[in-house]
Order: sequence, then structure tokens, then C-alpha cells
Amino acid sequence: MKEFRFHQVDVFTDRPFAGNPLAVFVNAEGLTDDEMQALAREMNLSETTFVLPTRTAEADFRVRIFTPRAEVPFAGHPVVGTHWVLAHLGRVRLTEPLTTVRFELGVGILPADLHVRAGRVERVVMTQGCPRFLGAVDDWESLASGLGVPSAAVRETGLPVEVVSTGLPQIIVPVRSVAEVAALDPCRMDTAALVQACRTAGAETILVFARETVDPKASVHVRVFVPLHGIPEDPATGSATGGLGVYLVRHRLVPVCDGSASFQSEQGLEMGRPSELHVQVDVAGGEPAVVRVGGRAVAVLEGIVRF
Repeated sequence: MKEFRFHQVDVFTDRPFAGNPLAVFVNAEGLTDDEMQALAREMNLSETTFVLPTRTAEADFRVRIFTPRAEVPFAGHPVVGTHWVLAHLGRVRLTEPLTTVRFELGVGILPADLHVRAGRVERVVMTQGCPRFLGAVDDWESLASGLGVPSAAVRETGLPVEVVSTGLPQIIVPVRSVAEVAALDPCRMDTAALVQACRTAGAETILVFARETVDPKASVHVRVFVPLHGIPEDPATGSATGGLGVYLVRHRLVPVCDGSASFQSEQGLEMGRPSELHVQVDVAGGEPAVVRVGGRAVAVLEGIVRF
């Protein structure tokens, strides 16, 4: 009988039962690919991570990320949450005020900064992949219809529907009001149309945003849908928010001061899991160059799986 311990945390929040839940198997050596997939399916969360010994001296840990349906090369809240768990368990030697840890991921080696105070990690800020703009979505009206968004709500923003990636391609859909974003109902969406839109665009997720917000500290109100992986809605999505950051910078929707733009995103309110994501985009030559997304995490439960 095999036995593996896991830890579950809520990410992009500082209180339990908010943010995005994540299961982390901290000693996954000995698990097969099929067993990792089966465990992710059993956890039934948007993602589950598996920590393995790194295969290169340039990284501290190797981390694999699985949805209930498939492995993905990169995702935001799994990276932030796994960093937090490893530090919480003493697997990382913490140095105040900042400790840098590198993960070997499916997209390569990416660093994260752990902000440390009184021997504890207060915040994890991950550096994402190189920003890429992968083109406009031509048939955005069909996509809007599949989401249940009036085409005028997108058109009147004056902004394009685009595919952007900082490690995982996202379709970015602007909507004119927070009320119209909040009114979206995953149960009434045309899932087949959304799957087709993602496949045509070569994207993994769909991010819908408005520049109106509920929290005055936030700059954007966000919802994310992941039809390809059978996830009706995600309450906090670091990878997609990184893509949104470079979109906002390119279209001059957030101020750039001293070569950098910083803002807060709110997500998960409609799911009863409010989340805060903090984004920084460094700009070079007028274009987004480096993207960092950060937040907090809180432990919820731990256990052992035997099979």
C-alpha cells in the first residue's frame, strides 16, 4: 500500500474558505503519471500539485500541476500555493525580508520571491513567463454569445478580444460594466461554443473583466472560465491575471510609473470565494516585459491518501 501526505491551502486570500483551494502532495516521488492524474481527479479541485526532486541545479524543486482532467505546464495559484506550503513546512530556508525560490515547471524554471517577516511568509510573488500577444479573436461575437454577454457590452469598451500568454494562453474579453460581468451564469453558458473558441484560439482559459470594481482598491473585476478542463469557473487565476496585466499595459489602461505598472485584481466574488491578486508589470521600450503576480495563502487541512 502506498501512502502520500497532502496539504490543502486557500490561495490569494488570508482567510479560510475564500480564494482558490489547492492540494499539494509535498513528497510525490514514486507516483506514476497515472497515479498523479487519479489523485488530482480524487481531490476534485481546479489544480493539484506534486513536488518532486529537481532535475537541474538551477531549480530548488520540480513541481507538476494537474487539473482533474490533464496535466498543465503552468498555472498561477498552484505555484503561489506550493511555494507557501513548502515554506510553511520548513522545506525552504527563509531569509528576511526576501527569499527567492525557483521551481522547475512545464514551462521552464521560474523564480518566486517569498516576502518574509518574523520567520513567516507573508506573501509569495511569482515571476511569470515572457509576455506574448497571440492575436485578436476574430469571431468574438460567437464567443460573447457562448458566455451570455451582449455583444454591445464588449463592443462599447472599444477594446479588442485578444489571446495573451505569460505561460498559458488566455482569451481576454473586456466588458463595459461590473454588473454585466457579475450577471454571467456558468450554468447557462454554451460550453461547446466556449470549448470551440478556446481550441480555435489555442487558449486554455477565458478571462472576462470590467474596469468597474466592487472594492475601490481594485482596478479590475475578473471572472475566469476553463471549459477545456471541465472547470465551470475558477475563483482566483494567477496565470490569467498575469496575461490580463500585460493586456492592460499594452492598451494603456493602467498607469506606468518609473517603468512599472502595479494594480490589484478582484475575483471569485460571485462564487462566494473573494480573492485578491496583486500584479506588477515591468515595461521596456513601451511594451510589457516582465510580469509578477502575488498574493497570500492560508492552510485549511492536511491528510494522508493510501492506495
